[in-house]
Amino acid sequence: MSMERIQHTAKADILLNVTKGHFATGHSHINYYIDVTAQKFCLSEARKVALALAREYKATTLIDTILCLDGTEVIAACMASEMTKAGYININQGSDINVLTPERTVGSQLIFRENTAPMISGKNVLILMASVSTGYTAKSAIETIAYYGGRTAGIASIFATVERIANLPVTSLFNPNDLPGYLTADANDCPMCKAGQRLDALVNSFGYSKL
Repeated sequence: MSMERIQHTAKADILLNVTKGHFATGHSHINYYIDVTAQKFCLSEARKVALALAREYKATTLIDTILCLDGTEVIAACMASEMTKAGYININQGSDINVLTPERTVGSQLIFRENTAPMISGKNVLILMASVSTGYTAKSAIETIAYYGGRTAGIASIFATVERIANLPVTSLFNPNDLPGYLTADANDCPMCKAGQRLDALVNSFGYSKL
């Protein structure tokens, strides 16, 4: 697939690779595939994203745990490092931030075992995602955090279509305004399907599979 590079409005060194088409996710159909492979797995790219996102929290938000979804562990580690540095604007300076990935059951329910649950219980938890589209995954994470006795402090992502989920702010580096004509729709009410446009690929947090 042919990729286009979208530049972050304020940070020229943060670029997003996208391609237009007809794609199916687990919860919706979309007309842009957003490739965040480099941002998730390349240290230099992950650090750029982490610094930009950390800036939104380090002076105002107490964070004990970063909950990693969509394979965002490298970004989370860089964020934790940045937010715990010594500095008068770092509210978390000198603290220890947990970087945690939940376990998924066969039914995609998020769970924590006895050894990791204490990193959620009584903690301020920041949810970190690669993208927020329908909000379904983020809502599931919020419910899971509450079930284990934690408090969701915020939601951060590289790309997001919404500004709030469950009355919580969503911080993102890119949004639909950066992608002309961006579309997300329920699979049963997809205008591209109704127009007879075939699916180009199945996509999820691991990547895409052409059809």
